[in-house]
Amino acid sequence: MTDDILTAEKVQAMLTRGPFHQWLGIEVLSVGEGEITLKATWREEWVVNPDRKYTHGGILATLVDLTADWALVSKTGRGVPTIDMRVDYHRAAMPGDLTATGKLVRWGSQFSVAEAHVYDKDKALVASGRGVYLTAPPKA
Repeated sequence: MTDDILTAEKVQAMLTRGPFHQWLGIEVLSVGEGEITLKATWREEWVVNPDRKYTHGGILATLVDLTADWALVSKTGRGVPTIDMRVDYHRAAMPGDLTATGKLVRWGSQFSVAEAHVYDKDKALVASGRGVYLTAPPKA
């Protein structure tokens, strides 16, 4: 666990070290104890069906996983590996930035549970999910 105060700016720097997170256009909007809110800047490459223009479910699942994972950052000070995850799709995500909120559900010494909700530009819920993450301290 970390005793450092993790600001949105610090988490942004940690999160966007990964090229995939950079490509997703992730912006950390807020970080709290066991909570995080992220924004993903919409990209044309997310489109799965060019006629209907909706976002691929893999992008939504990624945002669920990423947001739930990073909701644990206030306790771990780092991203953590995913052990298991479930995603529910509620409606098609049309072109536009997506906002995701995540929160800690259960903290454990080895494994922890967090959930996330992904909203479209109109604040409609498009996907949600819950994951189990390995939160045990890294081996020295």
